[in-house]
Amino acid sequence: MNIDKIPQIKHTNSDNFFLLCGPCAIEGEDMALRIAERIIEVTDKLKIPYIFKGSFKKANRSRVDSFSGIGDEKALKILRKVSETFKVPTVTDIHEVTDAAMAAEYVDILQIPAFLVRQTDLVVAAANTGKVVNLKKGQFMSPESMKHAVAKVKDSGNEQVVITDRGTMFGYQDMIVDFRGIPTMKAYAPVVLDVTHSLQQPNQTSGVTGGRPDMIETIARAGIVTGADGIFMETHYDPSIAKSDGANMLHLDHLEKLLTNLVAIRKTVNSLK
Repeated sequence: MNIDKIPQIKHTNSDNFFLLCGPCAIEGEDMALRIAERIIEVTDKLKIPYIFKGSFKKANRSRVDSFSGIGDEKALKILRKVSETFKVPTVTDIHEVTDAAMAAEYVDILQIPAFLVRQTDLVVAAANTGKVVNLKKGQFMSPESMKHAVAKVKDSGNEQVVITDRGTMFGYQDMIVDFRGIPTMKAYAPVVLDVTHSLQQPNQTSGVTGGRPDMIETIARAGIVTGADGIFMETHYDPSIAKSDGANMLHLDHLEKLLTNLVAIRKTVNSLK
């Protein structure tokens, strides 16, 4: 996998980590453009290769009345508008085989959710589009088992595959990051650390997922130190009103300071090679 092959990605010669970042779900055009514009200001300043993230629908919700999207085509068109407006690549989740070809018409990277990464038909459908495939490690899977998910993509004739670690179940209502998994999985594909989802506290009795956003910088710093190729984070200008995963999001106002610190750590790590 070579990130230079991702359409419109910038700053690939900076020797920085790359960043997948944006809102959890596409809630509307104005919010998506507002968030993207701010992230791009920061990543251009810091020379971080950047991919805008937004889910066009949320299929894995705790309750039937939870927000699941504004309409598939409407949300996908917003993702395309973000890409065309700011000249950046985009990534979105897919949940069903039929989503793969549809979403591939609008975005540059197809993401397989952690709960679905063992679904062979879904992984192969994503691979067959020829798009970059981002495989999220299942919360229930070992790092070593991800080599089989990667093999499904490559055996389908697509070498463009990335692994994202989003934590491992720790009891019933918490997640933990095993940082040993980062160097382990780098033997199979570039590895991204999903910082915000690793700080979820799922399966709360209310049916609304909780989180520990106060630990975002701690986990992100550790990810850079242990060799993560990329960082994944969800952000919003007001997480309290986000329609999905607001409890573990990074406030957009805190993004520049965090990324500045991570770039400094990356430079130090690079100097130790």
